[in-house]
Amino acid sequence: QVQLVESGGGLVQAGGSLRVSCAASGSILKINAMGWYRQFPGKQRDLVAEITRSGITNYADYVKGRFTIFRDNAKNTMDLQMNTLKAEDTAVYYCLAGATTRAIDHSIATNSHNGYWGQGTQVTVSS
Repeated sequence: QVQLVESGGGLVQAGGSLRVSCAASGSILKINAMGWYRQFPGKQRDLVAEITRSGITNYADYVKGRFTIFRDNAKNTMDLQMNTLKAEDTAVYYCLAGATTRAIDHSIATNSHNGYWGQGTQVTVSS
């Protein structure tokens, strides 16, 4: 199993900056693509930014130029640096990671590939 723990959310004034982090732990062979999503009350989760294992990034249009996604493959961590925050960025931010895990049963190893979500961290931007 893989556990994702987000941290770094909080309250910030409009125009300010915040950095949220995601740390993965568990029986991980490899973390593949990772991403940040956000969710407004009563809405589905939307992609904010994603990054491949090799560092290729993709951003939602509404955060381009303001947010930057990072990852450290050795530590299985991912950060999202958020600058020039707006009130409309207020949401719960979730970390998603695709991970390869290995289970061993009676000396037989089986690899699995699954997506895992963190518990979310609240980001509130006051106007």
